[in-house]
Amino acid sequence: QVQLVESGGGLVQPGGSLRLSCVASGFPLDYYTIAWFRQAPGKEREAVACISMSDGAPYIAPSAKGRFTVSRDVAKHTGYLQMSGLKPEDTAVYYCAAHDSERLAVRASEYDNWGQGTQVTVSS
Repeated sequence: QVQLVESGGGLVQPGGSLRLSCVASGFPLDYYTIAWFRQAPGKEREAVACISMSDGAPYIAPSAKGRFTVSRDVAKHTGYLQMSGLKPEDTAVYYCAAHDSERLAVRASEYDNWGQGTQVTVSS
């Protein structure tokens, strides 16, 4: 049974940084992808970034490119989303997701494992 545990959200001022972590357990091999989605009130859930745990291939959404980076520690079964230059419009609940594939999928429907979500609030 796959479980995802995320951490690292919080309140930060505009221009600040946060790092989200997602620890995955239950995958038999390292051929899976970890993704981050976010959902602001009244908006649809959108993909922010994802990374293949086997080869580290990343995807960063256009809205996050140049500000967010994604990385992983295979030995710790953990993916990281480093967010810098945060803006008020980045405020949302951020969810970690994973699927048993190396494909960098950006649709929420393609992921069947989800973390509990963590609130990120960017405000002065």
